Amino acid sequence: MKKAITFSLIALLCATSVWCQVPTVPKAREVTKQVSTETPSSGVHELTASDVEAFLDGILPLQLKADDIAGATVAVVKDGKLLFARAYGFADVKEKRPVSAEETLFRPGSISKLFTWTAVMQLFETGKLDLDRDVNDYIDFKIPEAFGKPITLKNLLTHTPGFEEQIKDLFSNEAPPPPLGQYLKAHLPRRIYPPGTVPAYSNYGTALAGYIVERVSGRPFNDYIEENIFKPLGMTRSTFAQPLPQNLAGYMSNGYGLGSGDPKEFEVVNVYPAGSLSSTATDMARFIIAHLQDGQVGDVRILKPETARLMHSRLFALDEKANAMAYGFYEESRNGRRIIGHGGDTQYFHSDAHLVLDSGVGFFVSYNSAGKKGVPPRTVLWEAFLDRYFPATPSSEATIASAAQDARTVSGKYMLSRRSESSFLRTASLVGQFTISPVENGSIELAELPASNGRPKRFREVSSMTFLEENGWDVLIFKPDSNGRMQMILPYPFFVGQKVGVLENGKILVPVVMVSLLIMLLTLLLWPIAWFVRRHYGHKLDLTGKEKWLRLLVRIDFFLILVFAISIVSLVIYGLEHLWVFSDRGNTYFRLVQIVGMVGAAGTLLVLFNAIQSWTSKRRIWGKLQATIFVLACIGFLWFAFVGNLLRFSSNY
Repeated sequence: MKKAITFSLIALLCATSVWCQVPTVPKAREVTKQVSTETPSSGVHELTASDVEAFLDGILPLQLKADDIAGATVAVVKDGKLLFARAYGFADVKEKRPVSAEETLFRPGSISKLFTWTAVMQLFETGKLDLDRDVNDYIDFKIPEAFGKPITLKNLLTHTPGFEEQIKDLFSNEAPPPPLGQYLKAHLPRRIYPPGTVPAYSNYGTALAGYIVERVSGRPFNDYIEENIFKPLGMTRSTFAQPLPQNLAGYMSNGYGLGSGDPKEFEVVNVYPAGSLSSTATDMARFIIAHLQDGQVGDVRILKPETARLMHSRLFALDEKANAMAYGFYEESRNGRRIIGHGGDTQYFHSDAHLVLDSGVGFFVSYNSAGKKGVPPRTVLWEAFLDRYFPATPSSEATIASAAQDARTVSGKYMLSRRSESSFLRTASLVGQFTISPVENGSIELAELPASNGRPKRFREVSSMTFLEENGWDVLIFKPDSNGRMQMILPYPFFVGQKVGVLENGKILVPVVMVSLLIMLLTLLLWPIAWFVRRHYGHKLDLTGKEKWLRLLVRIDFFLILVFAISIVSLVIYGLEHLWVFSDRGNTYFRLVQIVGMVGAAGTLLVLFNAIQSWTSKRRIWGKLQATIFVLACIGFLWFAFVGNLLRFSSNY
């Protein structure tokens, strides 16, 4: 799942859309025009097995060591054949069991979705599925009406059904997972965008498509994929099954946080059409070859040529200059090439699959460890691969005259469209906002999008509200949505940034709540110290009985708020290693914590009453100011809690 619950659940409204009912693949010259590149005629490395071997042998072992990763597996295909496959490091560090590209199973995470989408397109080409039909016509439960528009399979394919993000029961340590239909009925997310308008990555949407495959084909999802994709392609070491079949279980790589740490439990993905695949590098190569060869490998065909080409074509984008969602694949064009692919992450496995369509080249890599934080090793590896075998010069277009003014216009905080709106997980969207900052020469900087050197990428404006990465290929496009809200179209077409106002601005909210909690903490810590000091010097507080009670109740309220804040953070952190927390079993703990928070929030009335009493009494000015600061601290906490839905009870989140 794309960063599913790693990174402490940071998530990642109508928008103007470009929706083509009959999408077309951009011509090569159109793609080149978008990135404006020139390919050198000399110094290009020939893409041969021996050169790829030298390149990967030179970079991957260093990555594993530098990032504390246990092992990796990689495959490169060209012109319908496996060009190179090799594994590095260990599948089991303790037992010194090496990774094998042909035998060792890794977890490609959301790359699993490409198999689900391929199955959908197989049923589409046989006339069993209509991509423009209401998905309610294919399932045995009903997705409630919203926005006056039904959800279609095209919406699911492009991550535009309008669902909010959910993580509850996404992963577990208990196999087998529940029946797919049962899970989908119990975890139906709220619809927060009109379908076909706002891309917002959805694991639920892909799982729903997998359930439609089940119902229309009359076969369990795992069986359908096995019979219609794995067996025809000879992918004998691939499965969606959880737990693993006995004949494959012994070939599974361990997953690690750090390669130097202990192995983790096998991750069970309950939305299995969205991410439960276990496979080898060479098996993944067969699947990639099939897509590069218009649905065919040798004498075996899994898609008709016209279906495969349609699947790879542009289907949804918010701007014609931006990367688009294809039919499940997404564009990630670089170096003057139109590239489609998909990334995939579980908590411990991190993978990428890339298809350079016009060159017949495919690339797959998977790492079995989260490793150290920083720029993902797979990103560094892929960009180095492209620069070696498909070198190109980034655009040298001049910065336009209005760049400085436009940089100020677009600067600010942006909340990702992939988020929870109705549960306490909305807090993650506040903490994980993207920041656009103007810098010198009219450029802008995106702190959350680092370059390979770890520094924030910088962008300069080359046409109206279109910013091109300096010495790079990423493009940021800014345009208002249908409500006039500024949106940031990112290089990743499965979500978009939506500019936030002051009340939702994480740059303001986070410091405010931190200062508020610090004031409460210091008040509690200094309380006994002040008592000892007064006792030492023989001083007594000149307070009435009511004032003493208010003073005590204010501190009790601060204690409850701090207990709430510490507990909610601790539960989330604990849940990252103990997945049962994010399930019905964990509901009781979240409810208890939220009840404490609600009592603390209600206690703000006492804090306010205490301030009123202070200002109407004969207390000294310092006491009155202190009481006022206490009120402001509570308001700061309430502001954050309200915007982040921290106190909202929800059985789905």
